[in-house]
Amino acid sequence: MIHLFQPQTGELELAAVAEVFADRWLGHGPRTKAFETEFATHLGVDPAHTIFLNSGTAGLFLALECLDLAEGDEVVLPSLSFLAAANAVVAAGARPVFCDVDPRTLNPTARHIEAALTERTKAVIVLHYGGYPGDIEAIAALCRDRGVPLVEDAACSVDSRVDGRAVGTFGDLAMWSFDAMKVLVTGDGGMLWVRDPERAARARRLAYHGLAQSSGFGHARVSHRWWELEVPEVGRRVIGNDLTAAIGRVQLGRLPGFTARRRAIVELYDRELAGADGVLTPPPPPAGHESTHYFYWVQFADGMRDDIASELLAADIYTTFRYAPLHKVPAYRSADQAPLPSSDHAAARTLCLPLHPGLTDDDVRTVAATLRKAVAARRQEP
Repeated sequence: MIHLFQPQTGELELAAVAEVFADRWLGHGPRTKAFETEFATHLGVDPAHTIFLNSGTAGLFLALECLDLAEGDEVVLPSLSFLAAANAVVAAGARPVFCDVDPRTLNPTARHIEAALTERTKAVIVLHYGGYPGDIEAIAALCRDRGVPLVEDAACSVDSRVDGRAVGTFGDLAMWSFDAMKVLVTGDGGMLWVRDPERAARARRLAYHGLAQSSGFGHARVSHRWWELEVPEVGRRVIGNDLTAAIGRVQLGRLPGFTARRRAIVELYDRELAGADGVLTPPPPPAGHESTHYFYWVQFADGMRDDIASELLAADIYTTFRYAPLHKVPAYRSADQAPLPSSDHAAARTLCLPLHPGLTDDDVRTVAATLRKAVAARRQEP
């Protein structure tokens, strides 16, 4: 089977885990702190503002919690997003308002965001689809002008940049995901970045039960009654740990190689699918935009996509569509939801092909050739 995603782990990660075992400290500790610092260096930000968590989803929930949303507040986000974003909005007591996207890039533009803003809008979440930065500069400028906090869902964009600036640092808060299907993997894990210093400190407290300080061994060196608790507000436990951080530090060092191989695979797909009748390949990123290339998506004529996916699966090639339009999900459906024609169009015609550094060039050619053959057969049908 040629898989859609496949983590790239090996002896280096095993050695890092063995060191954690040897030190007999698996929980939140020095490796967690080191990973936060190294990831902050990768982003070009202050490490005091990066927080390693147990998942990217926890990062979204924590980001929305830090915005102090209330009933009746609205959060604008693209319909083609992972459901964790909408779940985080609802959990924070607000209402998700879905905006449309460009039908080819599957990213929202500033115009799409602006059309969904109302006087009740208290935040905007933008996903960088497939690792492509999208219209993030204009969206960030729009949010600043309107005084609306911008949360970047950079789960797919761990190595994406615009003119050298890391995606995730354009808004007010951002999260990255390191789950087993992502580019940089820790099994489960995520990173949260918060621009405002006070809000960053609060996010760190909320990530560990709301504690103003640790009540454990480390605090014993600064307090004679280290077991006493100071809890300014209630939080939960969503912090990362040294075991997964050790894996993450190795993966971060390998990230440039991962991204380079992904870029090479994308370029090979582009060549192999060039001129294929009935197949649209992803538009190239604008000048100055660097993508992590998490997805490689193709688009077909209406009614063809599902059959093509089935034929590829029969040939042991797994594909999928990410992400299903959330404005169609019953849990989020709203009677006053504006039509989203481009989201509907893309959702009916888009298919994500296998893309990970474990693919060989022959694998990519096999996927492309099988796809071209399946499409040609469909187009010849009466």
